[in-house]
Amino acid sequence: MNLEHFDAIYQRAIERKGGAEQLEAMLSPSLSKQQIAEIPDDRWLSAFSMKVFQSGMSWKVVRNKWPNFEELFFGFKVGPLLMLSDEQWELKSTDQRIIRHHGKVMSIAANAQMIYEASIEHGSFGNMVADWPQEGITGLWLYLKKHGQRLGGNTGPYSLRQMGVDTFILSTDVEAYLRSYQIIEGGRDTKRSLGACNQAFAHWQQQSGRSLTHISQIIAYSSGDNRL
Repeated sequence: MNLEHFDAIYQRAIERKGGAEQLEAMLSPSLSKQQIAEIPDDRWLSAFSMKVFQSGMSWKVVRNKWPNFEELFFGFKVGPLLMLSDEQWELKSTDQRIIRHHGKVMSIAANAQMIYEASIEHGSFGNMVADWPQEGITGLWLYLKKHGQRLGGNTGPYSLRQMGVDTFILSTDVEAYLRSYQIIEGGRDTKRSLGACNQAFAHWQQQSGRSLTHISQIIAYSSGDNRL
């Protein structure tokens, strides 16, 4: 694998963003493993659900309506949601206070079940995420895709990032960069491509000592359309 040294990527990002101070101010923090483990299950379900509804829709519209979602779905408490009948889910999917999209509403039920099952095995969903090996973070993406609903592609990774989990994201700019160095060849979400991404980001992490989140963002800011 012919990787560009991270220092070169960083210097290019500095030049594009007007200096090191400006670049550093744009980078997102990540939570510690302990902080991740302490996040209650309902907040994970809320985050996943919000990202599912934001997919293909105006993020602002979804955010503005989110208090109504929180009220209608019991604050995304997993236990009460799992007790709802199919008829009750159908009724909620037509409620005018929320965005009425049957498939996305039903993903709340499916993802509540995923979180419940993970909490049975690990004590909480947060515990499972906190204990996930960072060098295989894409395995967590695949877990969400396999065991959840509508969490494939970038929806799962963006949800994790929103919750403070340290993960890279294959945004348009990051994917284009990785393809230019033939780190990704063929399908983006194949096990081969994701394994190569894990390896590349682990390499850059050793070089820089930075989080996966920062490395991902710096790569995006060093190329593509991310200019001042």
